[in-house]
Amino acid sequence: MDDGPSAATRPIVRRSASRRPLILTVTDAWHPQVNGVVRTIEATHRELTRGGYDCDVITPLEFATLPCPGYREIRLSLLPYRSVARRIEACEPAAIHIATEGPLGQAARRWCAAHGVAFTTAYHTRFPQYLRAMFGVRESWVYSFLRWFHAPASQVLVPSDQIERELGAWGIRHTARWTRGVDLDVFSPRADASPHVKDLAHPRFLYVGRVSVEKNIEAFLKLDLPGSKIVAGVGPARQLLAGRFPEAHFIGLLEPEELAQLYSSVDAMVFPSLTDTFGLVMLEAMACGTPVAAFPVPGPLDAVGGSDGAALDSDLRRAALRALKIDRARCRVWAERFSWRAATEQFLAHQKWIEAGA
Repeated sequence: MDDGPSAATRPIVRRSASRRPLILTVTDAWHPQVNGVVRTIEATHRELTRGGYDCDVITPLEFATLPCPGYREIRLSLLPYRSVARRIEACEPAAIHIATEGPLGQAARRWCAAHGVAFTTAYHTRFPQYLRAMFGVRESWVYSFLRWFHAPASQVLVPSDQIERELGAWGIRHTARWTRGVDLDVFSPRADASPHVKDLAHPRFLYVGRVSVEKNIEAFLKLDLPGSKIVAGVGPARQLLAGRFPEAHFIGLLEPEELAQLYSSVDAMVFPSLTDTFGLVMLEAMACGTPVAAFPVPGPLDAVGGSDGAALDSDLRRAALRALKIDRARCRVWAERFSWRAATEQFLAHQKWIEAGA
């Protein structure tokens, strides 16, 4: 059980008017993970800081944790309520955003509800589809939990129309748009070939992301395609997939600069996932001039649907081969529509300020 609210818990103390407004994010997903949630929080905080705000983040690094079943990179914090309460009160935030539905998110939600403090939440991960794929859990059970968790939020921030409709069909209707962006300075076309693939035959097809069952990577690796297949990322299915598909090249986790070089060195990025809410890696690839092949499902439809720099098809092989014919310049033009500054302005517009005039 959680250790519950302490008798010493107090409402937030009003901050000095001269201090920059501080926005607090609470997340169960953080380093050393590299995923869409972490990248989104980091990029948003960077833009907020540039815009005159201070930022703080409560993460599992501050707590005793256990690995999440099926997703060991995510650490589940143990009995975090009192520590979360102390952290919230100490930083005196002007706004609170709860990014994830795990133990830290639940602790922050509980504190806000107990003190009548408004907060926003986000829907980053399609847990109903993920848990069904991983463990066979009924989607209706997971949606019941999500309705409960997000109910007291002033707004649930979602990345797309598709996800908004999906949540609405399950009774979560107080949603607002918070799209995603791409760092166009880091992710840009590079002339120098990545050392990870320079000796591999063309055409080169790349997957980037977590190497796990819910990402449907096997659908990519089973395709009858010419040239080479590359998988960049880590996760629990890497050893199994590397054993089953020895012709594929598994190169692990890369830093952003290395990843930009890799994107620029391949002929197409294949995104086989059926469960992502958005798929930042598709925009990163296109910012580097690399066409994308994907299924026409939520995530790809929202990130690259309507782009002439991507090929979406229910036949993933056909999409991958079509992507090879796409003019790489078109990809960069599409990616330039997505900036973190614009996404952060959306985020700010939805915040409920704790102090009047903050």
